Amino acid sequence: MSRRVVVTGMAGLTALGEDWPSVRQAFAEGRTGIRAMADWARFTGINTRLAAPVEGFSIEQRYPRKKTRTMGRVSQMAVYVAEKALAGAGLLDDPVLKGGRAGVAYGSSFGSPDAVLGFYELKKDGASRHLNATSYIQMMSHSALVNIGLFFGLTGRMIPTSSACTSGSQGIGFAYEAIRLGRAEIMIAGGAEELDITDTAVFDTLYATSLYNDRPGHSPRPYDKDRDGLVIGEGAGALILEEYEHARARGAVPLAEIVGFGSNSDGSHVTQPQADTMAQALRLALDDAGLAPGEIGMISGHGTATEWGDIAETQATHAVMGSSARLHSLKGHFGHSLGACGAIEAWLGIEMLREGWFCPTANLAAVDPRCGALDYVMGAPRRLDTGYLMSNNFAFGGINTSLIFKKM
Repeated sequence: MSRRVVVTGMAGLTALGEDWPSVRQAFAEGRTGIRAMADWARFTGINTRLAAPVEGFSIEQRYPRKKTRTMGRVSQMAVYVAEKALAGAGLLDDPVLKGGRAGVAYGSSFGSPDAVLGFYELKKDGASRHLNATSYIQMMSHSALVNIGLFFGLTGRMIPTSSACTSGSQGIGFAYEAIRLGRAEIMIAGGAEELDITDTAVFDTLYATSLYNDRPGHSPRPYDKDRDGLVIGEGAGALILEEYEHARARGAVPLAEIVGFGSNSDGSHVTQPQADTMAQALRLALDDAGLAPGEIGMISGHGTATEWGDIAETQATHAVMGSSARLHSLKGHFGHSLGACGAIEAWLGIEMLREGWFCPTANLAAVDPRCGALDYVMGAPRRLDTGYLMSNNFAFGGINTSLIFKKM
């Protein structure tokens, strides 16, 4: 059995805002969410001082304490965007959510890092003043998934996706498969990540972070010959996926249809991406959708602004899609939000697909000649009426994903 899967609600939280009009205005004005982090000066072993924080976010007055005591910041952001997406889909208080056929496929790289400190203190000092009954729930890698399920009383399938930079895109892909195969009618899908110095330290120790510390508006630079590394961001995204006939029966208006998903593994190296297996992930998505490469009007690339990542990704994209394929990345605007990026990029990609307007890759001025030959969207927005968008993400451990959305 294979059923159609549509998107009936979407929401996101980013360093440039939490609704499409705000984010689109920032895109049009060439503004990015990258900031110099003054309070990071105390971390003497960290070279970069750049990040893309979500400023002013708080749920303190929105939800009762009883509902939030198991939530760290990553779960707070995840629940917040899930609520907004459900409201947009007209499902927020619908009994169908508790009927066993509505579930969650959602991920993050980690839970909330500060929750680990109590356990560390226990091991280091033999006692801890900071451990409590919810410390582990806030820390665990599927904290966002669990808190979404608890908050909305969902009793259907739960699919945790903690796969670094593909957490959000795998969440969407696995939710799509669950509905298509008849395991669910509705799924909340996506990913979230909170900004923490530990995430930045991971890449800083690999010499992969940007050092444009005095020029935050000029970094990161995906695909650019003068790139000097990535910038870590934060945020969350959620899509409400629904079986087409179920959505139609209740009068919901689909925003897009998911028609293809491909995911595989490099099986080679933890941090060195492989163009051949990246390319195969794109082919898997095209085969799943029954589409030829030329039918894809725009590609939302991963574009981390790391040397080997950009080169491998674009060479893989060229090998499958050809030199006329249009490509842009949103990470120049938001930094790399890790587990959230696939969900945020899917949300905004669908918004751009619906409008026929695609933003350029921020800070991309001159393409690295080692990158694959493609039609890079740079300098100015691109007006384009197309029926299909491909959204690609690639993660540590060699995990590759490709999603294809159809305009409705």
